[in-house]
Amino acid sequence: MSTVLASRTDVPPAWDERTMLATFLDYTRATVHAKCAGIAEDDARRAPLPGSPLMTISGLVSHLRWVEFGWFEYTLLGAEDRGPLPTKDDPDPEMRIAVEIPIIQLLAEYEAQCARSREIMASLDLDTPSKRKNSAGEPVTLRWITFHLIEETARHNGHIDLLREMADGVTGD
Repeated sequence: MSTVLASRTDVPPAWDERTMLATFLDYTRATVHAKCAGIAEDDARRAPLPGSPLMTISGLVSHLRWVEFGWFEYTLLGAEDRGPLPTKDDPDPEMRIAVEIPIIQLLAEYEAQCARSREIMASLDLDTPSKRKNSAGEPVTLRWITFHLIEETARHNGHIDLLREMADGVTGD
């Protein structure tokens, strides 16, 4: 795990916008790792919610990894998509395939993707428009992507928190 993630703080070292956004995003990323620490492999793969058969801790970590790639590399930079591609019959392949991958590997792949996203964020202005357009046909900015990733990662941390408590009773902030 990177030094940034190991610190897990939401108090930025400086109060400019970029530092605050990067700090809050890293805090939510580090929380993924904290909530998964020490989980048994079977528990990471368990889908306890009947209405959400793909909702596993492994699936959420995989999803977050591909969300980082999707927004920073695919949408912002215009890179080719190299992730598990959704289809009509399999709209969430990153969630489905995750149960075949050890959680430690998923977390390592997530951290590597986050490191790449950090490099991208550090190299561009927050007003940089994306190469690809959103569903409304407009580009988004790096600032918007960063806010969105904070929101999405925090929301999925809540899911991971609940699944973890259901799996083995572990809770935490």
